[in-house]
Amino acid sequence: MRTSPLALLPLALACSAALAQPPAVQLVTLDRLTVVGDSGKAEETAGSAAYIDEEALEKHGYRDAQRILRQVPGIYAVDEEGYGLRPNIGIRGSGTDRSSRLTLMEDGVPIAPAVYAAPSAYYFPTAARMNAVEVLKGSATVRSGPRTTGGAINFISTPVPEAGPDNAVSGLLDVAFGTDQTLQTHAFAGGNNGRVGWLLETAQQQSDGFKRLDSGGDSGYTLEDYLGKLRFASSADADMPQSLELKLGKVEQDGDETYLGLTEADFGANPNRRYAASQRDRIVTDHEQTELRHHVTFNDAIDLTTVAYNNEFARNWYKLNDVGGISIGSILADPITHAAGYATITGGDSADDALRVRNNNRRYFSRGVQSVLGWRFDGGGARHDIEIGLRYHHDEEDRYQWDDGYRMDNGSMVLTSAGAPGTQDNRVGEARAIAIHVQDEIRFGDWMITPGLRHESIDLTRTDYLRQPDGRSLAPTRVRESSVSAWLPGIGVTRFVGERTNVFVGAHRGFNPPGPGSSSDPEWSTNIEAGWRWKDRAARAELVGFWNDYSNLVGTCTASSGGDCVIGDQFDGGHARVLGLEAAFGWDFGIANGWDIAAPLDVGYTYTDAEFRSSFDSDFGEWGEVSVGDRMPYLPEHSLHIRLGLDAEHWHISLAGNHIDDMSTNAADSAPRTDSAFVIDLAAGYRLTDNAELFARIENAADETWVASRRPAGLRPGMPRQGYLGLRIKF
Repeated sequence: MRTSPLALLPLALACSAALAQPPAVQLVTLDRLTVVGDSGKAEETAGSAAYIDEEALEKHGYRDAQRILRQVPGIYAVDEEGYGLRPNIGIRGSGTDRSSRLTLMEDGVPIAPAVYAAPSAYYFPTAARMNAVEVLKGSATVRSGPRTTGGAINFISTPVPEAGPDNAVSGLLDVAFGTDQTLQTHAFAGGNNGRVGWLLETAQQQSDGFKRLDSGGDSGYTLEDYLGKLRFASSADADMPQSLELKLGKVEQDGDETYLGLTEADFGANPNRRYAASQRDRIVTDHEQTELRHHVTFNDAIDLTTVAYNNEFARNWYKLNDVGGISIGSILADPITHAAGYATITGGDSADDALRVRNNNRRYFSRGVQSVLGWRFDGGGARHDIEIGLRYHHDEEDRYQWDDGYRMDNGSMVLTSAGAPGTQDNRVGEARAIAIHVQDEIRFGDWMITPGLRHESIDLTRTDYLRQPDGRSLAPTRVRESSVSAWLPGIGVTRFVGERTNVFVGAHRGFNPPGPGSSSDPEWSTNIEAGWRWKDRAARAELVGFWNDYSNLVGTCTASSGGDCVIGDQFDGGHARVLGLEAAFGWDFGIANGWDIAAPLDVGYTYTDAEFRSSFDSDFGEWGEVSVGDRMPYLPEHSLHIRLGLDAEHWHISLAGNHIDDMSTNAADSAPRTDSAFVIDLAAGYRLTDNAELFARIENAADETWVASRRPAGLRPGMPRQGYLGLRIKF
């Protein structure tokens, strides 16, 4: 087990505080940059919305963003490595590959490595240190952008504590040990005297991994996440209350992860096997973020929130690309035809340079400034809450890649030729964008109408250099420039029927911009939804229907989608249609029957019918030869989440189940499919004192085995049963 000397450092932060005073209340103050706000706002939004708060996150203690988000109807998650380090998430048929087709944010700021130039989320916020998660679908997504087809997900980080008595320091220590020598630690401490507040936080994770290499060795990962916040605020009775908050973060990850899956036969024999040819595969990443956020309330009617941000991300995924010039995906799909390549992958001796391992070395930055003005007033017999937002954004992806050659010698890979940096790919993709949005929430009588409009103006540049180490010192071989602009209107209408019920309808224009150097048109869609909500003291229900009509569906070739095309190329898919139904139901038997304990039941279900409405033949592997009526790949028809809990004063227990539907891997009816599974998770906690809780959880308690994905190359398993035991201390 690789042990970081910092992994146990947070233990010193709180052990002495287990019997201290009760923890201070935390306060999330993100002003206009949230996408939902709170659970109450989610229940009246003119569109489908969800808000998962701190208490809900703590109940199950998930460290995997995919497990967290599967609770929300309309969201799809495709497992890859099992730990959710690089989630594949989609919303309402938007596509799931690397979560690249939705708007992903942390604290209201775009957080994908390069949201315009290269949105594939090889960096994803660490779920363990999040205080809340917001999901917004429907017409209100025009506030976030630039990708408005499916929806927006915003992760809200731990806030600076609110001011407490005697300038007390408050915080948390959460430590769990589990299967495969897994250690998960989350700790923070902070204080606030009313004028100055601060927070220091870390999340540390490491595991030996659940897969077993033929050649021996770990298949896990280490993650170190550090965050600091410093907040200054004016006095509460100031004429114009203001706050200024600096946020600094750094995340390092080192994972023994691969794109090399398994053949059908080998998966059947041992789904957790790792071939010998993946022994050198490793991803190393480094993410740094800086944010400076200012909020001012001019008066009771007008406020302004502004944030300047800079995110830098570097990663090198060193992984097997091909054997004897044949892609690993092709070999695993047909190991009989490619018997020599399969023999090498599984440890058979080979010639020099038979195995080509690629340094997928890339650097990204994403920086900008965004400002949102809020203005509330009464006029024309209605209450208006107008929001005007402006964002200037600049991001870039820099590819500087090379290949190394290996031979297989008695099950071990031996380097036979070292490649020169820049010789495999040497290019820069860049985007500059100005976005403006205006939205008015108009309330009168039993009605709420929310019209909105977003404008995106994007300049894209791709610069190619000679594929050699000194290529950047020479003139570019090609420069491709393009511009795209889009007007994105949306409107939602909510009708409140008494105190318990509301109905809503919304429509907006969906948009996905092309990438730098792409000859594809932007992706356009018309998105419509209608829904009904009801809530009383012990129960709630929601039913939403949605219909997304694509006039031009766009697919992007990535290595994570299976490759066998030119990485970065985009493909027009023509007309496509996604329709579906989202249903959510909650009932607390304890409240309904006057029990001393709560007994909540929560059910979420999604039905999705996604099909192509054009016929075409595409070089994009996930599409291939498409006929009208073919289903869109990697989208489940049915998704189900169900949770039953018991919450008493000193203990709680929660049983959750997720139905993961089988999915087609490309458009053809005869295409291979993933498996369906019903995955059960169990969590429990016992409060030792007011501040200390002992907890345990079992993920995949029934030890279900299933083919979770067939991309990037070969079959990949869902995570087998994992058990964790931990201690949580608040002070």
